Amino acid sequence: MFAVISVGSKQYSVNPGSVVKVDKIPGKVGETISLDNVLVVEDKGHVSIGTPTLSGKKVNAKILEQGKGEKVDVSRYKSKVRHRRHVGFRSQLTTLEILSIG
Repeated sequence: MFAVISVGSKQYSVNPGSVVKVDKIPGKVGETISLDNVLVVEDKGHVSIGTPTLSGKKVNAKILEQGKGEKVDVSRYKSKVRHRRHVGFRSQLTTLEILSIG
């Protein structure tokens, strides 16, 4: 059994028991949340596809961690004019454990 869910502006393929990192979702560590944007569900060979989402289907997940992603460094340099610019960025992430699909 697997499902394709939409969180933020990204889509993730998940199984019960899998751990995924998604864009930040409000909530505390240990809370159980319900994700309603289910696009596709496959169960025992039967595939249900939503237009765009499936009504009545939910994915239950537990928040494991609220943290930051890896740092991305962006540097710009122009020769002969002494122009240098450095910017760092770390995205805010939430780690979810998928409990059930239904």
